[in-house]
Amino acid sequence: MQYMMLIYLDENSLSEAERAKCYGESAAYARELDKVGKYIATGPLQPTLTATSVRHKEGKHVITDGPFAETREQLGGFFLVHADNLDEAIEIARNIPAGKFGTVEIRPMIPVEGVPNFHI
Repeated sequence: MQYMMLIYLDENSLSEAERAKCYGESAAYARELDKVGKYIATGPLQPTLTATSVRHKEGKHVITDGPFAETREQLGGFFLVHADNLDEAIEIARNIPAGKFGTVEIRPMIPVEGVPNFHI
């Protein structure tokens, strides 16, 4: 099963040094997961100020700057992993470095026939 791990945190709470350290630790953790066949992809996101949202409203597309919702924590990045079950996914999520600054939401992926494999 594939699990998407969404990392939420206050994007303004980390100093540049903390952010750089977290990126290095996350890269190391991704390599560990890759060695045991659990890694699919990971990546941090640019700040919400760079976001653009597309909504479908009354038959038209509405494009706005910024994220969909104002929240205390923002989506900061993700890990996409293979895990045998939710318990294993939880163990993987517990070790995501950025998780110590916020919340890691674990969501199982729905396999859809005909969707191409993920490519990096």
